[in-house]
Amino acid sequence: MKKISLAVLLCHWLTVVIAQQQYSKAVNEQIARVENSLSGGLVIDGKLYSLSERMKHYNVAGLSVAVIDNYQIVWAKGYGYADKKEGRKVTTNTLFEPGSISKSLNAVGILYLAQQEKLDLYQDINQYLVNWKFPYDTVSHGKKITTAQLLSHTAGLSVHGFPGYQRDSVIAAVTDILDGRAPSNTEAVRSLAEPGTGPRYSGGGTLITQQMLTDLTKQRYEQYMYEHVFRPLGMNNSSYSQPPAVNQRKNLATGYKSDGNEVPGKYHVYPEKAAAGLWTTPTDICKYILEMQQAYQGKSSKVLNQEMVKLHVTPYKNDVAMGTFIQNRNGEKYFDHTASNEGFSGLFIGGLTNGKGAAIFVNSDDATIAFELVNSIALAYNWVGFRKPEEITTLPVNDTITSKYIGEYILDGFFSEIKKGKDGLYLWADGINSKMYFTSSTDFRNLELGGTKTFTFDNAGTVTGYSNTINGRLRATGQKITTLDTLKPRPGQSGVLGRHLLETKNYDKAIGFLSKGLASEPSDSSLVKNLARSFLFKGDFTKAIEL
Repeated sequence: MKKISLAVLLCHWLTVVIAQQQYSKAVNEQIARVENSLSGGLVIDGKLYSLSERMKHYNVAGLSVAVIDNYQIVWAKGYGYADKKEGRKVTTNTLFEPGSISKSLNAVGILYLAQQEKLDLYQDINQYLVNWKFPYDTVSHGKKITTAQLLSHTAGLSVHGFPGYQRDSVIAAVTDILDGRAPSNTEAVRSLAEPGTGPRYSGGGTLITQQMLTDLTKQRYEQYMYEHVFRPLGMNNSSYSQPPAVNQRKNLATGYKSDGNEVPGKYHVYPEKAAAGLWTTPTDICKYILEMQQAYQGKSSKVLNQEMVKLHVTPYKNDVAMGTFIQNRNGEKYFDHTASNEGFSGLFIGGLTNGKGAAIFVNSDDATIAFELVNSIALAYNWVGFRKPEEITTLPVNDTITSKYIGEYILDGFFSEIKKGKDGLYLWADGINSKMYFTSSTDFRNLELGGTKTFTFDNAGTVTGYSNTINGRLRATGQKITTLDTLKPRPGQSGVLGRHLLETKNYDKAIGFLSKGLASEPSDSSLVKNLARSFLFKGDFTKAIEL
């Protein structure tokens, strides 16, 4: 008994030491600089923010970060709470559920199968699927879907992402999810466009690769990924087990909505493991980044060789590679992926040849702080291609003028909304609610959304829309929406704005946009569900039941 107790105590002591690692004076100075230089790309009226200020501003319970410099992890640190009720703080060992970052590690596993010549990335996926086959139809125009297309979101498939399942609910099997069959909570994964026509993000396509892997290897997905990806990379705090093992629960972060409310059951379960089911830490993701950086240059091959890594971090079409996205910042290339699960979000980014990188997770639906922290890290560690924050001076604009700007807009097929908040006007766009900072009575900037926006007017002085200029170049000119009849939004945009209006209790407008979306995309079940909810909350039970 004494030996067992001593071992337990020693293990606990080592865990505490690792979680609270001490750094040199120079590293601590860099950490302090990062923590106190957040700006979101703009310095407004000379004000820089501290990390704690931004966590409070965005209502973020906990945050974990790890930083790479000169091809090594130079520091990692946790902030805030993994669980507010339990008073459990975030450490570098706290596990987060960073959503779509799962796709990047999944791609490594799939590319490893290709490296072993167990599949051809450019052949019909049905050659490798056994327990389920993709049902081709006329939409695909006779073209076959390949694994390369699944990994690069160019297969033209449906189901953008997955909401997950509450822990006490019935969890659907993968084949049921692929066919949209109960108890699945998403529609079937089917063709929406001809394969290879262009990037169309599809978590559904990634789920097909999960089925393919288990059919080919005859192993549980999480077992294969641990043995062939996580263990070779030293990612000892990572797992695709869904739900997580009971003995790991004390290390799990609890998910929180953007309003600070806890996700029911603390986190959702994702049987769609390849697309959204990874539990991990920023330190482990940085181990993956480091290996990809080294293997890309032919200096390592713990899992993938140089040829396969280049497929993983080189654009297949536009800026999408097989499992990552590629940024070209004035000639300096970075690979990255963002993430969002119920109550969790984050990102990772790594330079292809400069030995820089970072991974940041928060247990919140709002990842804005992660982007601000990346900018601060880039500034502190001189990342090439990242610009210093621009400084602007704001001007007060009276309510008589700003009240004219409130309403819905469409720019280049994308919807946005301007509404009044407690401390001024806010622009909602691309799922982000961003405060508007006026630099003149007609020009405004946002911390989270790039560019300078300028309102446009007709001869009578009525607001007709606003334009967006980025780096001196006019990128888009939009219109203020007065009628839905002539609008031509991009696919899915009516549903996106309709859902936003529903969530903000603007039911009449939500019904208008969702109805327009349903008219052009009648097979989109999410439009039907949200339209029914809008009628329900408005009190029109008859129409809600009909839908």
